Amino acid sequence: MLPSQQYVYGTILVADDQAANRELFDELLSSEGFNVLTADDGAAALENMNLVNIDLVLLDVMMPHLNGFEVCAKIKANPDTYLIPVVLVTALSDKQDRIEGIRVGADDFLTRPVDRTELLTRVRSLIKLKHRTDELERAESVLFSLARSIEGKDPYTYGHCERLMNYSVSLGEHLCLPEEQIIALRRAGIVHDIGKVAVPDAILLKPGKLTPEEWKLMQEHPVVGERICAPLKSFRAVLPIIRHHHEKLDGSGYPDGLRGDGIPVTARILQVVDVYDALTTKRPYKAALSMTEALQIMNQEVAKGWWDPRIFNEFERLITSGALNLLAKSAEAGH
Repeated sequence: MLPSQQYVYGTILVADDQAANRELFDELLSSEGFNVLTADDGAAALENMNLVNIDLVLLDVMMPHLNGFEVCAKIKANPDTYLIPVVLVTALSDKQDRIEGIRVGADDFLTRPVDRTELLTRVRSLIKLKHRTDELERAESVLFSLARSIEGKDPYTYGHCERLMNYSVSLGEHLCLPEEQIIALRRAGIVHDIGKVAVPDAILLKPGKLTPEEWKLMQEHPVVGERICAPLKSFRAVLPIIRHHHEKLDGSGYPDGLRGDGIPVTARILQVVDVYDALTTKRPYKAALSMTEALQIMNQEVAKGWWDPRIFNEFERLITSGALNLLAKSAEAGH
C-alpha cells in the first residue's frame, strides 16, 4: 500500500435493525481495515458503548426500542462518550430530520443509498479527529495529574484544586461569562499552581515565613506554570489565569504588576476564590477562619484596592446565601 493510501484504523459501531444493512456496512468497513461491531437496535448499541472503546458510531435513524435520535442524545449526554463522533444514517432527506439530528448532537449525516466513497471519506475524517481528541485528553490528564501530585505533597491543601474549580465555575456562571471562559476556569482551578513543581519542597512546605530569596523563587511559579501549559492549544484561555491569579488591582501583585482591567476577568475570579479558600483552610501557621471572618478580611482587602469589588460582592452573596454552602463547609473543615 502506498503512503498516500494508508488509513487511520479504529473501531466502528454500526446500529441498524436491518441485517442486510449491517452486513453491508460490515463488509465495506472491514475490507478497509476497520474493526466493526454491530447492534440490531438502539438499546443494544448503548450496551456496546459500555463494553468496548468505540471510535465512531453509525446509527440508523429508524430503529425499534430507541431510535437513532434518542441513542445519539444519550451518547452525547454521557461525559464518558460525548466526544465519540456519531453519524446518522437515514433514507429520509427531510430538513426537519437533519435539524433534529443537529439538536441531539450528531456530527454528520449519510443518506441511503449510501455511497461507498462518501462513507469511507467521512469515516476516515471523523476518526482522525477522534484520535486527535484522544491525544488532547491524554495531555490534559497528564497536566491534571501533575497538578494534583503537587497538591498532594501538603496535607493541609487537600481538595484545594477541586474547591477552586467549583467556586470559580459557579462564580463565572453567575457573572454570565461565555462558555469558553467557564471551561478555562474549570481547567485553571486544577492547574493554576502547577508551576510549583519547580519550587523545592523545603520552600513549598516551610511552616514559617519565607526569606526574601525564597519568596522570590515562589513568585516565579505563575510564569513556570504558564510555560508548562503553553504547548497545549486548548489551554490558550487558561494561560492568562495561571500567569495572573496573583496580581492585585492596585498593581502590587506578581509576576507582572498588572492593574485594574489589565488583569483578565477570569484571573480576577480565581484571585477571589483562591484567597477565600486559603483563609478558610487550616495551615501549619494558622487556624481555619470561619466564613464570616474570611469575608470580613477580604472586604478590608477590597477597600485597599486588591480585589475586584464587583466580583467579590457576587462571591460574597453566593457564599452567604448558601448557594455555595457545601463547598464553604468543606473548606472550613480543612478538607
